[in-house]
Amino acid sequence: MIFGTKMGFACLRSNHGKIGVGLRAKAQRRIHCFGPSQRKYLLIDICAVKQISSSIHVVKSRGEKRMDNIPEHIVWEILSRLKKTSDRNSVSLVCKRLYYLDNAQRTFVRVGCGMDPADEALTCLCTRFQNLSKVEITYSGWMSKLGKQLDDKGLLILANHCPLLCDLSLSYCTFITDVGLRYLASSSKLSSLRLNFTPRITGCGILSLVVGCKNLSSLHLIRCLNVSSVEWLEYLGKLGRLEDLSIKNCRAIGEGDLIKLGPGWQKLTRLQFEVDANYRYMKVYDRLSVDRWQKQHVPCENMLELSLVNCIISPGRGLACVLRKCKNLQKIHLDMCVGVRDFDIICLSQRSSNLKSVSLRVPSDFSLPSLVNNPLRLTDESLKALAQNCSKLESVRISFSDGEFPSSSSFTLSGILCLIQRCPVRQLALDHVYSFNDVGMEALCSLEYLESLELVRCQEISDEGLQLVSQFPRLCILRLSKCLGISDDGLKPLVGSLKLDFLAIEDCPQISERGVQRAAKSVSFRQDLSWMY
Repeated sequence: MIFGTKMGFACLRSNHGKIGVGLRAKAQRRIHCFGPSQRKYLLIDICAVKQISSSIHVVKSRGEKRMDNIPEHIVWEILSRLKKTSDRNSVSLVCKRLYYLDNAQRTFVRVGCGMDPADEALTCLCTRFQNLSKVEITYSGWMSKLGKQLDDKGLLILANHCPLLCDLSLSYCTFITDVGLRYLASSSKLSSLRLNFTPRITGCGILSLVVGCKNLSSLHLIRCLNVSSVEWLEYLGKLGRLEDLSIKNCRAIGEGDLIKLGPGWQKLTRLQFEVDANYRYMKVYDRLSVDRWQKQHVPCENMLELSLVNCIISPGRGLACVLRKCKNLQKIHLDMCVGVRDFDIICLSQRSSNLKSVSLRVPSDFSLPSLVNNPLRLTDESLKALAQNCSKLESVRISFSDGEFPSSSSFTLSGILCLIQRCPVRQLALDHVYSFNDVGMEALCSLEYLESLELVRCQEISDEGLQLVSQFPRLCILRLSKCLGISDDGLKPLVGSLKLDFLAIEDCPQISERGVQRAAKSVSFRQDLSWMY
């Protein structure tokens, strides 16, 4: 039998009815492999080993073969530190006592293609683990020969047998319909629901669920193609409990529908909204939808994280109002959002002084042929405003959509350096930023907080610029991908220095696997040059 913990192990072996205890010195020696902050957990494990050892010796002296004398709180502690499902399954098969303790302690299960027949298997799981609060069902890679998928009856089983269910995730469940969501509406404690590619579910089904589950605070809809009506969104807004909303690639839901959340914006702390890029491009950005925006007050003062992808942002309306009123925002991600202006980012920086993470992916000059002469684009003025007003900014990511045609009228090297030199940036990622060159690498030598640097298709950086990495004060993580101007010579100052904790090289044609050896404590190397052709 093996009792595993996260930081140490107490090994018990059963051989023909004889129970012995492994050497405690082995666990003690493991202390030196971890830092001071982790050693306290190891000491707890060693104490557990000692107590189990003494209990086992007592059992052996009495000639007993049972483990009943081991203190329950010790066994419970060990079981609680087993994170892998396979480990917990193995331990539960050792004896009845561990089996029942595991049943009582297990609160999360992840199932999918292995359930066959699905309804009977799920019923057995729910009956065995009566304290389940989180369930994840995924049928990724499912084929008909693997058996029938879980259907609406499965959700009825969950509703009837899992009274503590509060977190449910359904992925690629193509047989579940609105009827199943109506069954699930009786789960009064359900607070988090994630639907990923459930094509038979419509807005009516979601409405019936949110009406029944009044404690729902987190809702994620991903590729739910038939969810068109948004009465459920209006109901959630009136209910005023929703804190986390994610809508990705649901083609029938547009930017204008988010306004129907109404007073619910006040409670919302996290919003992720992504429009299907191919669907949007087929409509040539649907310029008419921009004109249909109506001015409306959006109370979003409690928003902490905002992510918008492929969205149309009309000046002074809709999502533009959201950007201007998020005074507590900490993380923002804008990816290919058409219509974002410098004025929007300036207002955002003035309101959100606690901003810690910024990710901007902007269209290049040739990515949007219909908007080449449109002044609605971001420039260095946005970066300067962030540098001036956001003194807590720690993570910066800047990228362009098309490296083949880099933007000439957006961010320049001067604007980027202004931002990263005035803020305590710890993580910096540049993707397709052709303006960043050896001069920029030299400027990074003065950044006292920079710990992680990622460069993707930054073709103006040469070996001379890369060699400056050895002079970065605190850099410990470096990732280089698809950079044509660097070679093994640029990494030579790092070889043997052990300055970097981690170095990742991907698809850089002039860097060899031999050249990265001993350049960091841990190295990842991959080369696939198909992207060049």
